[in-house]
Amino acid sequence: MITAGRVRVDGRVVTEQGTRVDTKVSRVEVDGQRIVRQSSVYVVLHKPRGVMSTMRDPEGRPTVRELLAEVSAARVYPVGRLDFNTSGVLLATNDGDFAEALLHPRRSAPKVYVVKVNGAMQERDVELWRRGVDLEDGRTKPSKVKLLRYEGDKTWLELTITEGRNQQVRRMGDTTGFRVMRLARLSFAGISSEGLLPGHWRYLTADELTDIKAQFGVPKRVVSPPKPKAAPKALPAPVRQPPARPGHDAGRPGRGQHRDARSADAHPRYGGGAPVRRDLNTRHDWGGGVRRGATGRSDDDALPRQDVGRGRSRTTGTSGGIGASGREDSYRVKGRR
Repeated sequence: MITAGRVRVDGRVVTEQGTRVDTKVSRVEVDGQRIVRQSSVYVVLHKPRGVMSTMRDPEGRPTVRELLAEVSAARVYPVGRLDFNTSGVLLATNDGDFAEALLHPRRSAPKVYVVKVNGAMQERDVELWRRGVDLEDGRTKPSKVKLLRYEGDKTWLELTITEGRNQQVRRMGDTTGFRVMRLARLSFAGISSEGLLPGHWRYLTADELTDIKAQFGVPKRVVSPPKPKAAPKALPAPVRQPPARPGHDAGRPGRGQHRDARSADAHPRYGGGAPVRRDLNTRHDWGGGVRRGATGRSDDDALPRQDVGRGRSRTTGTSGGIGASGREDSYRVKGRR
């Protein structure tokens, strides 16, 4: 793209390969479209056994790429590696300076492992691991070793190293005659996988990044983790209509029905009865009609019991006033039918 003249920096076409650009102040364009620097993302993954810690594998084995597919960045990559059969903490990021700093031998970022070896290690064997083991590429740096327990003729250890040699722990075991049977990384640079199931990941918190920066000088800028996607709002629960009264004209809007035929679910009404009698605990404007001895609630809605008089009592409605009995000489509200 550079050779073809498709790249511009601050409005000028760049044709020299390897031109250094400060992305914080320079405007970089490809085919006229400005390139925007991605926000930095920092992730901790609990890598399971039987997964490659690379983004692709020529042999077709599963990789962490599938596990990190939902990370909100175009591309993140692992910080270092874990063996195919080693589980535990694996950091991933799109910040190259962050990854380089934690992997540099001079930074001595600690890596804590729990190790199961074949054989009952004695104190002299543990001390050898602490001082350093002579490998074909040199002696390992001193490490911290804690004897956890014996399991028959097997030994469980907690090992802390500050190097990143290829298969270092397994090679230490082979060299000293204690073959490594199980290996899991508990933490890297102080970041653990506590609370994460194998195959799950989470973003590093701002506090965790602040601690890492204090110890190792990275990241250059502490960022808060991306906000999780908002969960879809739940649909409102449907509001049940009151049962129709016997003999009521089903074709005419009755009590509890909206005259404009709009859904009661979309327009629920609260506080039934006249304003001076309205009870805030009453959910539906049913307009009275509670029989003597009724509990004031249905199977679906728990409403407080109402003190009612003899017969039927009403405060609003279209078919009568207080104590209406259907007789011509009954107590009717004038003009109501």
